[in-house]
Amino acid sequence: MTEERITETRTPSGDTHRTHTVITDGPARSGGGATWIVPLLVLALAIVGIYLFTQQSGAEVAKDNAIAGAADSVSDAADQVGTAAQNAGDAARDAVDGE
Repeated sequence: MTEERITETRTPSGDTHRTHTVITDGPARSGGGATWIVPLLVLALAIVGIYLFTQQSGAEVAKDNAIAGAADSVSDAADQVGTAAQNAGDAARDAVDGE
């Protein structure tokens, strides 16, 4: 709502002075580039957040792949130990049987 007030005053010498006042109840609008800075900062932070999230996800995948590779290596080593133990057992039996 806008209200307009005109005040008229007279001096003792007879001169008339008018004061014109406009009162607005609506929100004051501030101009300039400040209205664009906040949305641009929010957009920039969102882009940085998405980038960091995708990089972290890639790091998680790399970590998971490294763990899977290490598990495969441990499995291969255990197979080799089992084969060596089998061969040692066979050699010990052959040595006992051959006496």
